[in-house]
Amino acid sequence: IQTLGDDEQSPALVVEAVLTDEVITQKVYLSRSSTRLDLETDTIYNPYIPFGSRPVDSVDMESGALVKVLGDNGTEYQFTEGDEGTYLSNQPFALEMGVSYTLDIETSNGLEYISDPLTVQGKSQVTNVYAERAISDNGEDGIAIYVDSEPQQGNAQFYRYTYEETYKIISPLWSANEFRLTDYDPCALPSPTYNLEVVPKEVENRVCYNTVSSTSIELLSTSGTPESNVSKYMVRFIGKDNFIISERYSILVQQQVQSADAYSFYETLKSFSQSDNIFSQIQPGAIYANVQRKDGTSENVLGYVDAVGVSDRRLFFNFDDFFPEDELPAFPFDCNITSIPESHPSYCSQGPVSNPCPASIIERVNDGTITYFSPYDEALVPLATCPGPYIVVPRICGDCTLLGSNVEPDFWVEE
Repeated sequence: IQTLGDDEQSPALVVEAVLTDEVITQKVYLSRSSTRLDLETDTIYNPYIPFGSRPVDSVDMESGALVKVLGDNGTEYQFTEGDEGTYLSNQPFALEMGVSYTLDIETSNGLEYISDPLTVQGKSQVTNVYAERAISDNGEDGIAIYVDSEPQQGNAQFYRYTYEETYKIISPLWSANEFRLTDYDPCALPSPTYNLEVVPKEVENRVCYNTVSSTSIELLSTSGTPESNVSKYMVRFIGKDNFIISERYSILVQQQVQSADAYSFYETLKSFSQSDNIFSQIQPGAIYANVQRKDGTSENVLGYVDAVGVSDRRLFFNFDDFFPEDELPAFPFDCNITSIPESHPSYCSQGPVSNPCPASIIERVNDGTITYFSPYDEALVPLATCPGPYIVVPRICGDCTLLGSNVEPDFWVEE
């Protein structure tokens, strides 16, 4: 922290790229190191605050750079900036084994950088991705996801695993109707004016899907072992109570065959960034990128450019495939049904206004924090302090689009 706070230190260029041997739109990410500690994001959902209104962690993206990949066989691939700091190849391409590549970068201030030579070391085919009920090292019951693979070509000894997991979400307190609020003036006198209707929903928000990429560093080396195949390597463990396996779950596991240098980089990065005890201070030395200034000027560059051979496979399963007698994991948010007044005193009333009731329906519909559930029913909400004409629920409990997309992924299958 003290080093990062040194005012004399200029932000370092951060280069992140995993270039593969599959024909895809390759990506390069450029950013700058920062002295900020990004502790802004609050991951605790508050039903009384409009969803998405908090600031999020920020990164100083590096925009306006010229990026290209050059092969020693004469190939050249140009990149164009998409989102800020994200550079996409102008055409899909794949790295070839036996060809040496370099990543060339010219930043907007005219400085030029080049990577060390990059080669795809080998290829290994993922032969199976499967799940088994298991007990974790800390005694938690859950599901372990394993991968098997067989080397195909070249030198396949060092592996890194990444994954994308997609899970189905079903709104627990969904209604086919919703509120429609129009002509709302909270400052009108003597009382607010508005038009509140209960209308059929026009957008599907009962069933959604969310896709999340892995953030952990999963590494495996078969170097020095007589068996080069990968057998039953665990890439993911999911506890039985984890909401993401409540309905239907899918994981796409990607195996990357790395160079020894790349493996060493990620192994060091993992040791720097993970600790069993949050109070044990890790004392890292410098960890540099395999990118440097073209003119030989000494400058610290962070990140890594990797050339990998990849293979992947997808797995689906349902909760009851492994826990047929158990209840589904609980929805991760409090989904209390309640009844609140429809309106509220005018915001512009003269003098003090006493209002012991909670925020009204029209206020919270306007904020986007509640959704309609049903007409008021005393049997459902017997202890409402200030009941209104409707029963409402936190929007996140009746609108799954706050947690995912209502568009079914192309790869999704139900059975």
